[in-house]
Amino acid sequence: MRDPELTPELLLRAYASGIFPMSDSQDDPEIFWVDPQLRGILPLDGFHISRSLQKTILKDQYDIRFDTDFSSVVAGCAERDETWINQRIFDIYQNLHLAGHAHSQEVWEQNELVGGVYGVALGAAFFGESMFSRRKDASKIALAYLVDRLRLTAFTLFDTQFLTPHLASLGGLEIDRQDYLRLLSVAVSGQADLRALPRQQTAYGVVQRNTQTS
Repeated sequence: MRDPELTPELLLRAYASGIFPMSDSQDDPEIFWVDPQLRGILPLDGFHISRSLQKTILKDQYDIRFDTDFSSVVAGCAERDETWINQRIFDIYQNLHLAGHAHSQEVWEQNELVGGVYGVALGAAFFGESMFSRRKDASKIALAYLVDRLRLTAFTLFDTQFLTPHLASLGGLEIDRQDYLRLLSVAVSGQADLRALPRQQTAYGVVQRNTQTS
């Protein structure tokens, strides 16, 4: 199903109904809606940090930031040979970010953005859209900090849309549409705020809390 008018309000209603937009390519101006039979989720109490990733996080060699350069994170995610992020999608997520519904978890090396992940928050549900990495494990680090932030701020659902081998290695699961819709209904009616972090995130704390729950 294609839709010529993509607004922030329509996009949020779509997420609440279990569908999300994509484009065939960066150069294709058309948008279509996706409603997968099988849905990828990342259980917030089941994120898997390997020993090698633990060591990398504990080195604390990067500056981890939240919502400081959303547009550059989306641009980084679009920098690949094939991408579903066209200009219309880029613009609408930027508008969602300005409205407080789209967020980015970022990994910086000095003043260079080297990795990140972005997505949409609605109620107590977070819909992960895409991530990128310009350094080894940078996207995994961003994801680890994001999962920790989601748990600390009372989110109950992390929707990854599809399950890739990469996400499966981090604890991602695939569930059918009806099970997903039940989880979604509860999550979107909840209350959570990614910006209301009750404590400072540290490398040790992120590793410890994820290790305790995975």
